[in-house]
Amino acid sequence: MAAAGSVAGAGGGGLSENGAIDYSVHEAWNEATNVYLLVVLASLAMLVYARRNKRKIMRIFTLPPAAEMPTEPNFYDSMKKIRLRQQLEMYSIARKYDQQQPQKQTDSVQLSVE
Repeated sequence: MAAAGSVAGAGGGGLSENGAIDYSVHEAWNEATNVYLLVVLASLAMLVYARRNKRKIMRIFTLPPAAEMPTEPNFYDSMKKIRLRQQLEMYSIARKYDQQQPQKQTDSVQLSVE
């Protein structure tokens, strides 16, 4: 019965087999609470820093202004502009041709049945 009591005491009360208090559990708890305390203090320090330097932090996450466009334009945008320019050129050529055509509309073929 004494052996069962010492085993139960070692599991629940932190006593070793010879009756002395086992401090390893207390040391582990102490180290864990120290880590949690450091995490809480670091979080508070970061919160205070974030409040004081909100503009610097927000500048990281904002998009750059439109004036700083990349030196190389987007390929598809440039292709669209080229295609639009070609269409406009063809339209202007067609308009010039249409303006010259009404004078030459007499060149029509007439078929006669005999």
